[in-house]
Amino acid sequence: MAQSLTLLTLTVTASGAVAERRFVGFDGAQIAAAGARALGVSQYGQDDGKDLAVDVIGTTPVETGGAVALTDELVADADGRAIANPGVGGEVVLADPLDTASGAGEYIEVLLRRG
Repeated sequence: MAQSLTLLTLTVTASGAVAERRFVGFDGAQIAAAGARALGVSQYGQDDGKDLAVDVIGTTPVETGGAVALTDELVADADGRAIANPGVGGEVVLADPLDTASGAGEYIEVLLRRG
């Protein structure tokens, strides 16, 4: 797994099940809409109603939903994983990759963005 240099981690209450290293919304739910805005990345998986640590500022590992190049801008897919911005319009760029990935299910370090 990639390294992490987190400058700000917030604790939220998980709204529904949240998987490890996925983008999480301001409501504590794992992102379920591609291109949606996010608070940050979950540090670990958590059950509904439990405390969840979310990395908000700094670098952190995130699970990929597809191939990632160093030049990509990253957005969330419908499962809260990081994907290259498809650029179809309205996506919120959440991070920049510090590593590459050849496909889905890999963990890469990203630099989180605040938009």
